[in-house]
Amino acid sequence: MSEPLRIVRLANFVAPSSGGLRTALRELGKGFKTAGHEPVLIVPGERHTDQETEQGRVITLPGPLLPGTGGYRVLTDRRRVAALLEELAPDRLEVSDRTTLRWTGKWARRARVPAVMVSHETADGVLRTWGLSEGAARRAADALNVRTAHTYSRVVCTTEFAEREFVRIGARNVVRAPLGVDLVQRHPALRDAGLRARHAHVAEALLVTCTRLSVEKRPGTALDALEALLARGRRAVLVIAGDGPLRPRLEQRARERGLPVTFLGHVSDRAMLGALQASADVCLAPGPAETFGLAALEAMACGTPVAVSTSSALPEVIGSAGAAAADHGEGFADAVEELLGRPEEERREAARARAECFGWDTAVTAFLTAHDAPLPGRDRVPEGVV
Repeated sequence: MSEPLRIVRLANFVAPSSGGLRTALRELGKGFKTAGHEPVLIVPGERHTDQETEQGRVITLPGPLLPGTGGYRVLTDRRRVAALLEELAPDRLEVSDRTTLRWTGKWARRARVPAVMVSHETADGVLRTWGLSEGAARRAADALNVRTAHTYSRVVCTTEFAEREFVRIGARNVVRAPLGVDLVQRHPALRDAGLRARHAHVAEALLVTCTRLSVEKRPGTALDALEALLARGRRAVLVIAGDGPLRPRLEQRARERGLPVTFLGHVSDRAMLGALQASADVCLAPGPAETFGLAALEAMACGTPVAVSTSSALPEVIGSAGAAAADHGEGFADAVEELLGRPEEERREAARARAECFGWDTAVTAFLTAHDAPLPGRDRVPEGVV
């Protein structure tokens, strides 16, 4: 193989202990390291740390908490970040934040370092969840995306859905690189009859949502769906795994309306979370701005079909193995009914089969290709040589 590359990765808005972005950063870092490269991840934290991990070197720099986000921190000290980048002298730069870290693209240009921006969410989708009208969100997103596409060597999108907003502005440096799922740690064999019995009676449908309880994830839609199903006479319960700023409001609503909802908070035990996903009848993924949806894919790897927002990228990811729902309670209730109407063995086999299309090995190869980085077992052919 050619000389290994030092791939420095920057990310903001990484959940303190879980979440799709944290998972993606970990798995891609592990893959880069296995491929013989030197991944270095820089993220905000409570204090400065520097350690070697399974995903390579991880450096945290002090970053303030964002109020009302339930634990998100951001890298705000540009001078310190720039000084660290100068010290690390990366061969490649990868940035997972299209807003507060976009300045690093200009740094990379001055340093002659090829840089990619990873689009983990659609800009207009996020802006709409925060209350902007569709037109205003689109205009703001287009302006942001034009600057992003101009600043970085490449923009990496995980789905066609995420790519569309860059195609819309005529960007020509966009590449597709899907994310993946751990098909060994997430498997239908994790299904636990005892765990299921603790949450639901035999005749009840067990619905599970694994998500951050924040505005952009729209967790309230899961409660809307449960309420709609109960009104139709469907016996069902909902278990929510995840924490965030909306949790007190959601708990109060469940109490006031007498909804059978269990709030588990953050589940740090990955095996227990997998068992919960595998033991559910249907998982709900109501976030309308998702561009891939790792939690949904993990549930499908466990053999559990997923009802997803039709406004997100997830219909593209889950295919016919799940069900797309309009962004309201009745729509998600319809999707749940559709999935429960399929024979159980059939729907579970279809979910697992779809998840098997998304391994992390494929994702790592796609990201390394986006970096023009040598792949394991393949030396790069010098330019001009056939």
